[in-house]
Amino acid sequence: MPTFVAPWLTPVLLLVMSNLFMTFAWYGHLKFKEQPLWLVILASWGIAFIEYCLAVPANRWGSEVYSVAQLKTMQEVITLTVFAGFSVVYLKEPLGWNHAVGFALIAAGAFFIFKGKV
Repeated sequence: MPTFVAPWLTPVLLLVMSNLFMTFAWYGHLKFKEQPLWLVILASWGIAFIEYCLAVPANRWGSEVYSVAQLKTMQEVITLTVFAGFSVVYLKEPLGWNHAVGFALIAAGAFFIFKGKV
């Protein structure tokens, strides 16, 4: 694991960056619906490659600090956070109270996964 960042922080930062790429790979093309599907699949695949280059080390190095269940939970919370921002800022889709409640329930689940293992 790189030593220039705290061991507990490295996987978090890598997962955030990985999720930014993943979200663009999966949903970024929705602003380009006039493009042929094969082209957006190819572009998404290229973006996803970068995502994998960040996610794999995040999980490998993260497993030295966190359990696998904690890493997966962390990834899901990061994914929802990144997606919520992406949805509002990039896709211009509003989030409602029901989204907030759903995200809060997921955050409550994450709390129990990490309870006693901080």
